[in-house]
Amino acid sequence: MFTYYLKLGLHSLRRTPVLTALMVLSIAIGIGAAMTTLTVMHLLSGDPLPGRSQHIFYPQVDALSTSKARRYPPDMLDYTSAMDLWRAKRGDRQALVNDSEIKLQAPETGQPPLMTTMLSTHADFFPMFAVPFAFGGPWTGEDDERRARVAVISADLNEKLFGGKDSVGRTLRIRDADVRIVGVLGPWRPSPQFHTLAGGNFSQGDTAGFYGKAEDVMVPFQTGLEINDGHFAQFTCNALPAVPGHLQNTDCVWLQLWVELGSATKIADYRRFVTDYAAQQKALGRIPFPENARLLSLMEWLDYNRVVPRDVRLQSWLALAFLLICLFNTVGLLLAKFLRRGSEIGVRRALGASKRSIFAQCLIEAGLIGLIGGTLGLLLTLAGLEAIRSQPVEYAELVHLDLPMFAATFVLALSASIVAGLFPASRASRIAPAMQLKTL
Repeated sequence: MFTYYLKLGLHSLRRTPVLTALMVLSIAIGIGAAMTTLTVMHLLSGDPLPGRSQHIFYPQVDALSTSKARRYPPDMLDYTSAMDLWRAKRGDRQALVNDSEIKLQAPETGQPPLMTTMLSTHADFFPMFAVPFAFGGPWTGEDDERRARVAVISADLNEKLFGGKDSVGRTLRIRDADVRIVGVLGPWRPSPQFHTLAGGNFSQGDTAGFYGKAEDVMVPFQTGLEINDGHFAQFTCNALPAVPGHLQNTDCVWLQLWVELGSATKIADYRRFVTDYAAQQKALGRIPFPENARLLSLMEWLDYNRVVPRDVRLQSWLALAFLLICLFNTVGLLLAKFLRRGSEIGVRRALGASKRSIFAQCLIEAGLIGLIGGTLGLLLTLAGLEAIRSQPVEYAELVHLDLPMFAATFVLALSASIVAGLFPASRASRIAPAMQLKTL
């Protein structure tokens, strides 16, 4: 019977081309608007480390000396706390991170100096976050210990300086220090750029920098502190340092620590370790509020920082509201279409068709409208995403229609049209055949 109802539905749509076009257009515009914004929301709120994020954690303690407890601990760590937690080696892997602006030049190329961003971190950073390499590889733990003058550079910087060729072994000059390139990253742009994410919660959803490109240069942590000493950004300070940019052993938070924990037992043990560390530091008079210490998972950290821009959330709600208006319009058009066929439905009822058969036929016709509208809506979605990619927002390059959202477009269109057709189909199935036959 499904094939028979399908043929009836196609015949009915061809008989009323104008009404059909209005319904298809209504569904398509609603689907296009909704899926454009939902696709952006899906991409910006996704897991930046699929399959690994459940093992990645971010510890926080509050070492800023204040007389009043904060609601939340600072987003970053002071130097003493960061080094204490890192030296404890309580995670399967752990890496401190800090990004800073640098002046860089590749003397062998003859190109002028440029300003870019450097990440100071540890060797565990690369396997912990599954960072891909095009040439060479990361430095080693021994390089961390001996503060080796080595660096890993991004694919973008390698293209800019060396034309995309293997540059392992070449030299870079960072400020007044020479470093040797040991690795070149493959394409790597986590979304959001979680490893230096901080401050989103307190800036009321300001996500500047959350969706930018990764740092162009990465060096061992202590090497970075030596090379760029005096040029580090002060995230939060209770008192300004004696020399701006020199932040070691100051009342400032400016470092971040990431740890990898491979089991529930290790997670519980590390959470207890952070709590105990804060209590110990209170006893030493350094941390005033030990209860303001915690361990967040990667996804909890993203939620806490509200990484999805406010305008994207607002646009998503507005688009869904617009889709709802389109559905109400479709309900009215379907109702008018079905009730105009009262005589035809009355004859079919008189010939033995059940209410269920009429209801099923009308729903299949509504589903056809949804499939056609979904196809047109997909084209509108692609056009909408292309328009977003041309906007001056830092996440524009990331916007694309992946397979799950491609499937969701048709699922949403079909579901919306069937929901819109429920009431008209129900009304049509209750048409009394006797009243309709009298009018023939």
